[in-house]
Amino acid sequence: MQLQKYLTVFNLGIQNTFVYRWNYLLRAIFGIIPLVGTVFLWRAIFHESGGGLRGYDYGSMIYYYLLTILVSNLVTPAEDEWQIAADIREGQINSFLTKPVNYLGYRFSIFLSGRLVYTAVTILPIAVIFFYFRRFIILPNDPLTWLAASAALLMSGFIQFFLTYALSMMAFWILEISTIVFIVYSFEYFLGGQMFPLDIMPPAIQAVMKWLPFYYELFCPIAIFQGRLRGPEMWGALAIQLGWLLAMWAAANLMWKRGLGHYQAVGG
Repeated sequence: MQLQKYLTVFNLGIQNTFVYRWNYLLRAIFGIIPLVGTVFLWRAIFHESGGGLRGYDYGSMIYYYLLTILVSNLVTPAEDEWQIAADIREGQINSFLTKPVNYLGYRFSIFLSGRLVYTAVTILPIAVIFFYFRRFIILPNDPLTWLAASAALLMSGFIQFFLTYALSMMAFWILEISTIVFIVYSFEYFLGGQMFPLDIMPPAIQAVMKWLPFYYELFCPIAIFQGRLRGPEMWGALAIQLGWLLAMWAAANLMWKRGLGHYQAVGG
């Protein structure tokens, strides 16, 4: 019965999210523009350097950015923080306090449905991009690499969701969370691997980054899939990623409990 409730929420989430399918499609199409700029940028960099960059050549660098587009579509929350903050700010959270529904489970069901619809709508333009750059795509031959990359991808989604949820709980204390969200997401963009592959940084900086959660939100599953993390280094990364998943889950629950202690209901 518990599972049935969240399956119902998941189905409702699909129906509600599908209303915005054209918005998602346009976002995906216009998301190609930064990729075009990235292609020209790295082409110029590799042309000037006349060689590779810490194990990357032009083809593998373009492949990396193709994977960032795919992984972002699969695991990155969209609008979840604003919806949760609105529930708290407008008093909609009240209905969940009087019903046998776990709000974290409810929001996670919405997150899954949103990712499913977003991926389904944007998969065609992404497939076109991959087809165009197909000469740069090299798929792993080792089944273990596929398995490890899939596990890292799954944990990446969990980490991003729990982090988003915990940030949204700040709405219990402050009315406008956009500044906090912007600051954290700026760190995510820079330290998560969206701007550039993290393993082109100096080893000392990489050593610090590997202990931050942002490293495991995007870069880790891509690096495993590309074979840049393997053997003991790969297993160590997966272990740290699992640790951050559990830490983010604990933080999400703690913020919810602390937030309820400060909550003043607004509206009905």
